[in-house]
Amino acid sequence: MITAAMVKELREITSAGMLDCQKALKATDGDMDKAIEFLREKGLATAAKKAGRIAAEGIVKAYLTDDKKVGVLLEVNSETDFVAKNEEFQNFVNDVAKLIAEKNPKDVEELKELPLGGETVGAKLTALIAKIGENMNIRRFSRIEGNVCSYTHAGGRIGVLVQAENALNTENSYEAARDVAMQIAAINPLYLSKEVVPAADVEHEKGIIVAQIKEDPKNAGKPDNIIEKMVMGKINKFYENNCLLQQEFVKDSDQKVQAYLAANGVNLLKFVRFEKGEGIEKKQENFAEEVMKQIK
Repeated sequence: MITAAMVKELREITSAGMLDCQKALKATDGDMDKAIEFLREKGLATAAKKAGRIAAEGIVKAYLTDDKKVGVLLEVNSETDFVAKNEEFQNFVNDVAKLIAEKNPKDVEELKELPLGGETVGAKLTALIAKIGENMNIRRFSRIEGNVCSYTHAGGRIGVLVQAENALNTENSYEAARDVAMQIAAINPLYLSKEVVPAADVEHEKGIIVAQIKEDPKNAGKPDNIIEKMVMGKINKFYENNCLLQQEFVKDSDQKVQAYLAANGVNLLKFVRFEKGEGIEKKQENFAEEVMKQIK
């Protein structure tokens, strides 16, 4: 006999609906373990139907260990911003970020196979999809060891992680590294410094600059050495716009980022910046067409 107490217990264990719990217990002759498995299988089927829907919202989570020697930047996507604010979703993201810091998986697929709370990360994600009713996706993560600090903007819309030598030496050095993490979030530099810009990128930029100079009638007849100086001037401007250490420091435009860090004894080694949903093509719906689809 299926009792109300059994239904209540199954609901508390699985968070599934009351009727679903009742059906699961009937289908398994009251066997609680089999009923849990029954609901899990049903949840997997429900989640699979949602897997094709575009998830471009969500959150970028920055996590640091207590000693600030390991940092993680993680992006987990959902379909709507509403779900991104859900407490269960946020707890899942926090737990996954901590797990990455501890276990150092090589990629998302390996991460999904790691145990978390008695099951795998992948299974927990699938169960969460089934329960909340939206597609979700662990999109990417980065893990950095060393002296690390982080900055998160707009409740997880943008996250930055930096590795900075000597950043933990003093309060000032840590604040300097964090100031630069804020600049990375705001300015989105393409490279750490001009020294690491790939030669192919520099040549590509030079080609564009040369073409622009030659198209300007004012430059007709100018000798090659003058043209070369003009090109190098514009390349230096390219570095200033796109290379973090060569950029003006946003809090003090009279000095470059590199000089600001040096003045505080900090040597920036690496940075990672994630912006929520960047590069994901969001589905555009025509509302009138959508209504007609529903009518038909």
